[in-house]
Amino acid sequence: MQQLQAPLLYPVAACKHQRNFSLTQPSRRSCLFKARSDRRQAQHASPRSRLHARVTAAAAPQLAEGPNGLQKVLLKNSSGGSAEVFLHGASVTSWKSDKGEELFFLTKKAIYAPPKPIRGGIPLCFPQFGPFGNIQNHGFARNSVFELSSGSEDSVTLSLTPTTDLHRTFPHDFQLLVTVKLESNSLTQTLEVENRSSEPMPLGVAFHTYFAVSDVDSVHVDLGSPGLTFLDGTQGKAQKKLDGSTVKLQEEWDAIFTGTGDTLKLVDEKAGRTITIKKDKNLPDAVVWNPWEEKANGFADMAEGEWRTFVCLEPALAASGPTQVQPGQTWTCTQVLSVS
Repeated sequence: MQQLQAPLLYPVAACKHQRNFSLTQPSRRSCLFKARSDRRQAQHASPRSRLHARVTAAAAPQLAEGPNGLQKVLLKNSSGGSAEVFLHGASVTSWKSDKGEELFFLTKKAIYAPPKPIRGGIPLCFPQFGPFGNIQNHGFARNSVFELSSGSEDSVTLSLTPTTDLHRTFPHDFQLLVTVKLESNSLTQTLEVENRSSEPMPLGVAFHTYFAVSDVDSVHVDLGSPGLTFLDGTQGKAQKKLDGSTVKLQEEWDAIFTGTGDTLKLVDEKAGRTITIKKDKNLPDAVVWNPWEEKANGFADMAEGEWRTFVCLEPALAASGPTQVQPGQTWTCTQVLSVS
């Protein structure tokens, strides 16, 4: 773990200031030569060195190596909370409350080998959710390696632009920015996508959040509104209507609720804990998912019995989408998680 330091790439100004303090200041010619030399070194620097150069020393996040050498950003706040964000997939794999309580599920058998996604935390579904589009299930963001764009001790922004391979399957030019902000007992995640191509870009998204629970039998989901319509993935996406406004998980759930409001809650009675999700209008859907025992046993990256210890509650643009992002337009969505 290390604190990133930004190298001085343009030392000409520093040479000028030295004239006020030193009798042996370097000449302007030597200063310019040094500046050109440093710029050449920056251009040929390693990716890790260029990463350092992009982040200011005054507000640098901590960078650490995870399993298999995958880089991750460590965030912390003054209240004692923390979070971890991998550059692989822009996956937030840990969020701890101010008391140090882990709020995300991360499987013990997680695969840290790109392009495999990391199971747990917040995998990012982009530019489509599930099968609602023409590319691979849940899109490619969770399989891609992002770059560090900017950051501070409690916030980071990661960026993704299409590679040649991605462009073959998704022929649109774009820039995707994912920002994670840590506050007291709260975590905010914002997605911004700019369509840089000349054609409309289809878009579906989801924050596929795995929340840790004491036991799946002891939790319920409060969707905020009674009688919501949902697509039941356990029955071929049959359209159904929910009785009441809560979901009690006593069997496999794979449901996409449409027309949801701006607030979702996951209540863990046994733990005495409530997670509240605030989402904006660009995320009109909500997904509730737990694979239950039989299906979970077929996952290579899930340990035995782990299905009992998580629930996915996911703000999404899924069945209500995709939307069309027009050329030059920037589309955004945000979820704010809080614990009480």
